[in-house]
Order: sequence, then structure tokens, then C-alpha cells
Amino acid sequence: MVESVAHVATAQPARYIKQIVSHLGHKLTTGLDDSGTGVVEFDTGRCTLDPQPGVLVLAASATDATALARVQDVVGRHLERFGDREGLTVTWTASSGPAQ
Repeated sequence: MVESVAHVATAQPARYIKQIVSHLGHKLTTGLDDSGTGVVEFDTGRCTLDPQPGVLVLAASATDATALARVQDVVGRHLERFGDREGLTVTWTASSGPAQ
């Protein structure tokens, strides 16, 4: 398993999680729990979206580097497009800890 994480500064992390989960849910398996944490499931990976005060934490994991790049691209590209007015930028870094 390869993993990465991104911390995206935003005053509205819960809003973006709901939007990503809803939008990507048309083609992928997605979920949103009672705490507001979202998940997007891919065939060979997943991304957990965790709302924190002032930041949206994205934790991606996949079977290999190619699959991880796809997870990062899909989630990151959509989030940046949805957050264009707020100027959201997603920068992924390798993670040594487990993705949720």
C-alpha cells in the first residue's frame, strides 16, 4: 500500500466533503458518516476526507503508485475546481502513517 496526505486550508471543510462525495458518488462508491468524514472508494484505492477546524485533511491510499496518482488526481482536481473561488490548492505529500 502506498499513501499520501494533503492538508487544504478552508473555512468550509464540511461543505467541500459533501460536494465531493455527492459529485463522485455518481461514478464511484462514496460515503459520509455522522461526524462528517467522507470516503471515496476506487477499484484500487481510496481517499478519506476529514473535516478539521480550518482545514480539510485528505488521506489517500492505493495498491501502487499509479493507482495512488489516479486517486490524488481525481479528488484533488475536483476539490480545486469546486473551491476555485476560495483559491483551494491541494498539495499531496507521501505519508508514512496509515490512511483511514
